[in-house]
Amino acid sequence: MARGWTASDMPDLSGLVAVVTGANSGLGLVTARELARKGAKVVIACRNVDKGADALAGISAAVPDTDVSVSELDLASLASVRAFAARLSDEVERLDLLINNAGVMAPPRRLTADGFESQIGTNHLGHFALTGLLLNRLLAAPAPRVVTVSSGAHRIGKLNLDDLQSERGYNNWRAYGQSKLANLLFCFELQRRAVAAGVALRSLAAHPGYAETNLQFAGPAGMVERGVMVVGNKLFAQSAEMGALPTLYAATAVDLPGGSFVGPDGFMEQRGHPHVVTAAGKAYDEDDWRWLWEISEQLTGVSYEFDAAAVA
Repeated sequence: MARGWTASDMPDLSGLVAVVTGANSGLGLVTARELARKGAKVVIACRNVDKGADALAGISAAVPDTDVSVSELDLASLASVRAFAARLSDEVERLDLLINNAGVMAPPRRLTADGFESQIGTNHLGHFALTGLLLNRLLAAPAPRVVTVSSGAHRIGKLNLDDLQSERGYNNWRAYGQSKLANLLFCFELQRRAVAAGVALRSLAAHPGYAETNLQFAGPAGMVERGVMVVGNKLFAQSAEMGALPTLYAATAVDLPGGSFVGPDGFMEQRGHPHVVTAAGKAYDEDDWRWLWEISEQLTGVSYEFDAAAVA
C-alpha cells in the first residue's frame, strides 16, 4: 500500500451494514463516524445508551443524513450479548462489517455478570460470543469482515492455560495483555476456520498504537498509573482519529487478505498511518488458537456454524 493512507481513502460503503462495539467514545466513535461518512449503515453497540445517544448526535452533526443507530450491548453479560444479537438479527438480513472494538484496560480485579475475570470476559469472551451469534448474518453478506481490535500490549500477555481467569494471582496489566493476545488468537483461528469452511468471511485484527482516548482513565485505579497516562498522552499519544485508522484500513482496504494484522507505521508501531504489521510470535501458535477457541465455546455456550443451513 502507499504510505499515508487516511479515512478519505476508504471506498464507498453505501448499502453496507456495520456494527461497531464501544462506539460511544474514543476509537469506536471515530470508526463509526468515518464508516457512516462513506455511506455505511452503522449500529453503535454500547453499554450506556445515553452516551451512545450523545455519540449519535455528534456523528449526525458532523456528517448529516447518515444512517446511524444505537443499540444496547454489555459485553460483560452474555445475556446482553444474546439479546443484542437477537435484536440485530431481526432488524437486518445481513451484516457486512463487525468491528470488535470495545474493551476495558487494566482495572482492579472484578468479575463479569457470568463470573469471568472482567478483561478476558469483556475483551475476548464477549466478542467471541457476539461474533458467533451474528455469524449467520455475516455469512449472508457477499464479502463480510470481522475486525478485532487488539493492542501492542499483547506482547506482554501470556495465555495462562492453567488460570485463564487469573484466580490464583492477578496483575491488571498482565491480565490486559492476555486479553489482547486472546483477541489475536481468536482472529487468526476464525480466519483459519473460515478458509476451511470455504466461506467468504475475512477475519482481521488491528491495533491503534498509542492513541489518546478515555480508555486509559476508565480502567487503571492507581494514582501513579493515572499520572503516567496523563504524561504519556501529552507527550507521546496520537489522536483518536489517527488511532482509528488501522481499524478502518482493516475494515475496508479492498485487497487486504484475511488474517492480516494492521497497526501504525511509525517508530515501534506507536503512531503513524496504517500498514500490515507482525504480531509477537506467540500469537501464531495454532495449538493456542484451538485451545482458546474450544474453552471459549465451553465458557460462552456459543458454537460457530459455517454450513449453508445455518445461514438460511
